[in-house]
Amino acid sequence: MNIVVTDGYLLNPGDLSWEPIRQFGHLTVYDRTAPSEVVERCRFADIALTNKTVFSAETLAQLPKLQFISVLATGYNVIDVQAARKQGIIVSNVPGYGTATVAQHTFSLILELTNHVGLYASSVGKHEWERSADWSYNLKRVSELEGKILGIVGFGNIGQQVAKIAAAFGMEIRYSSRTKKDIAYAQFTDLQTLFSGSDIISLHCPLQTDNHQIVNKRLLNIMKSSALLINTARGQLIHEEDLAEALNQNRIAGAGLDVLSTEPPLANNPLLTAKNCIITPHIAWNSLESRTRVLHTTVKNISAFMQRSPVHVVN
Repeated sequence: MNIVVTDGYLLNPGDLSWEPIRQFGHLTVYDRTAPSEVVERCRFADIALTNKTVFSAETLAQLPKLQFISVLATGYNVIDVQAARKQGIIVSNVPGYGTATVAQHTFSLILELTNHVGLYASSVGKHEWERSADWSYNLKRVSELEGKILGIVGFGNIGQQVAKIAAAFGMEIRYSSRTKKDIAYAQFTDLQTLFSGSDIISLHCPLQTDNHQIVNKRLLNIMKSSALLINTARGQLIHEEDLAEALNQNRIAGAGLDVLSTEPPLANNPLLTAKNCIITPHIAWNSLESRTRVLHTTVKNISAFMQRSPVHVVN
């Protein structure tokens, strides 16, 4: 078996080992693969492993030897799964690997917006505490989470993990999702009510055709002026110009984003300079523990495929 990893650097920048995959055949690992390089690099591959490298119908048609694609992530929108099915290519993904780490990052964004630890640490680093007339000082208002309403959009594994953490902080939890869950400490509600009544909105739903830019001026305008918006899901869920406008006009109090519509972002993305907007570079998934789970599950995916009993199949 010829196995090609098209973009392995982010999964394994050097602190993991590809050896468990090498047992299945001849392995070639590329740190990154440009769109123009996919066909050439995968021409003789039986198995391709991809994180964000796109396998379109046109690309797949030029890879008649390819039998199996294992996506090094949960989301598989980079693969034309229908074209793959027609061509007899099995596609698997890695579900559930990032639940704990994404939920943790969600709260790191929330806490930065409510406690401003980075701002105060930077102030101390600039010797401002040493020059202070008092033993404490205020740069930005700190607010408690206890008693606040957290609205969660999407209530799968990550959304429910975020809810558990919120409950520990003493927050009131409401959620909107396609299906109602039997969870006593979280209240199911519609999207309009969720946005209008919550102190913090956190997005945890997959990107689908019917929710592209669902967070736009219409929903932003009904949020509390003191509310925060958090997104560790997909950047395309948000109309970025509308959010930047809402932040700059103080219609909402702040945003914490780990994802943007284009990554890396374009220099003219309005959120890069918007008021009270914290942006991290799509790192919520990126703990060593979660990356290790991706690698281990990928090994299981390949092993199951080779035993003709594929698992985690998405097509």
